[in-house]
Amino acid sequence: METIHYIPILTTALSAAFAFSLYRRWTVRHSPHLWWWAFGITTYGLGTLVESAITLFGNTVVLTKLWYIAGAILGGYPLAQGSLYLSWPRRFANVLTVASLAFVIVASLSVVLSPVNFEALEVTRPSGAILAWHWVRYLTPFINTYAVFFLIGGAIRSAWRHYHERGHFYRAAGNSLIALGAILPGIGGSFAKAGHVEVLYVTECIGLILIWIGDRVCSMQDRSVARARVGPLA
Repeated sequence: METIHYIPILTTALSAAFAFSLYRRWTVRHSPHLWWWAFGITTYGLGTLVESAITLFGNTVVLTKLWYIAGAILGGYPLAQGSLYLSWPRRFANVLTVASLAFVIVASLSVVLSPVNFEALEVTRPSGAILAWHWVRYLTPFINTYAVFFLIGGAIRSAWRHYHERGHFYRAAGNSLIALGAILPGIGGSFAKAGHVEVLYVTECIGLILIWIGDRVCSMQDRSVARARVGPLA
C-alpha cells in the first residue's frame, strides 16, 4: 500500500473538525447557508472516510457505491446549495433546491440499485467502473455543473464584488481561496475517472484546507467590520 493512500485519513479528520465548527455557527445564527455548508463538509468527510476504510480494510461493493454517492454525487452539491442560499433570493433558492434535490435523490438511488461489474472491483481503491448501469455515470456531470456554477462561480463573483465594489480585501481573498479549493477536487475527480484515484486523494485534502482557510479569512473581515462600527475598544 502506497503512502498516498493514507491521505484520506487526514482529510477525514480535518473534515470532522471543520464540519463541527460550521454546525456550531449554525446553532447560533440558524442561517440556511451554514447548515448546507456543514452538511456539505460532512458528506465530503464521509467520502474520504470511505476512502480511508478501503485503504485500511480493503474494498467492497458497498463501500464503492457509498463512495460514489458521497463523492461524485454529493461532493460539491451541498456546498453549492450553501452558496445559493447565501447569494440568491430565498424563494429562488427554495425552488431550485426542490428541483435539484429530486435529481440528486434519483441519481443516488440509481447507484444503489445498479448491478455490479465485479471484474472492475479493485481491492485497494474505489472506482465508478463497477456500475453495470453505465448511464448512471452520465448523471453526475449535471450535478457537477450545478456545483461549479453556484459554488465556484458564486465564490468568484463574490470575490470580485467584495474587492471592486466594496473594498473588502479579506472577503475577496477568502472567496478566492474557496473557489480554488472547490476547483481542485473536480480536477482530481477527472483523474479518478481515468483510473488515477490517488490524484483525487491529494486534491481533496488540499482543496478542503483551502476552503477552510478561505472561510476563516472571510470571518476576519467580519470581525474588522464589526470593530469599525462599534469602536476599537468593544
